[in-house]
Amino acid sequence: MTVSGSADLLVERDGPIATVVFNRPRTRNAITYAMWNDLARVTEGLAKDEGVRAVVFRGAGTQAFASGADISEFQDNRKDRATSLRYNEATSAAYGALRDCPKPTVAMIHGFCMGGAMGIAVGCDLRFAAEGSKFGIPAARLNIIYPPDSIGHLVDLVGPAYARDILYSARTVSDREALAMGLIQRLVPAEDLERTTYDYLRQVADNAPLSVRGTKLTVQAYLVGFTPESRGRLRDLALEAFESEDYKEGTRAFLEKRPPRFQGR
Repeated sequence: MTVSGSADLLVERDGPIATVVFNRPRTRNAITYAMWNDLARVTEGLAKDEGVRAVVFRGAGTQAFASGADISEFQDNRKDRATSLRYNEATSAAYGALRDCPKPTVAMIHGFCMGGAMGIAVGCDLRFAAEGSKFGIPAARLNIIYPPDSIGHLVDLVGPAYARDILYSARTVSDREALAMGLIQRLVPAEDLERTTYDYLRQVADNAPLSVRGTKLTVQAYLVGFTPESRGRLRDLALEAFESEDYKEGTRAFLEKRPPRFQGR
């Protein structure tokens, strides 16, 4: 395993799986302005890295995925219109990089997942959580209007009524309720969360990268609404997949009754 990144935002590599770690356990991994900027840069870099086939986002330790944005910074970094615009640009870039990442992304959640951290989690493709996890967006207690794209992601996951409930009330949602409403896809004992997450992603990483990427792009295009342009791009991707070396490898492996060895080309 290799480790890079900054002290507060670590990047760990283990074969084809990268893990981004919010590394401020003393503050329940609260996300600073610098971390928002780093998150955009790191996610964009992993998206371009051909050796990465899946990305996990997690918090250091087991107390929190992240407790949200570091509110102690708001008196300086979010004190007026100009600083709020700058701060919002940083968070928007981070959310955008996550949304546009072509690799499968999973939020692995221990403990608290609140505020801006919920924005990160709902921006991932999937959310796997440990029993006892807690979720919430307390924006209404701070007089903050949540970003439109993040609200849209939440609506896509849980529907408009639950999204309104979570945002209007600013309440904390329990692990069982989060599972029932579709906010998370796996709920497992805390000691099983890492194994469950990484076993799943190793299975994903063994599959054909072009096929997985095409599926992700198709789902995204469906959610925003198919257009003639997006349908054309998806059709071209499907044809490229049929012409790829991986398609030949997949059919050979099936006929030879062996696991395929996909190269992403």
